[in-house]
Amino acid sequence: MPARAQGRSDVVDGKALVEANCARCHGVGSTDKSSHADAPALRTLSKRYPLDALEEAFAEGISTGHPDMPEFIATTEQIDAIISYIRSLDTP
Repeated sequence: MPARAQGRSDVVDGKALVEANCARCHGVGSTDKSSHADAPALRTLSKRYPLDALEEAFAEGISTGHPDMPEFIATTEQIDAIISYIRSLDTP
């Protein structure tokens, strides 16, 4: 699935989505640590996985990650926003 060009609103929306859905376990900012030992900080995901593979995983519904990760299903727009936000964390 082709990613949309990264826009400011996508990054803002993606940040809000990960803060609401992922921050309980994952580090979601540029420097915070994950509170769950098996949950990688989102800023490290591009070093661990191709982000295109994450788009597909979000589209299919992530049901595994760390052992107690809740199932997460996102719309195409939410996926684009989340990926845009994760990409923004790689930018110095």
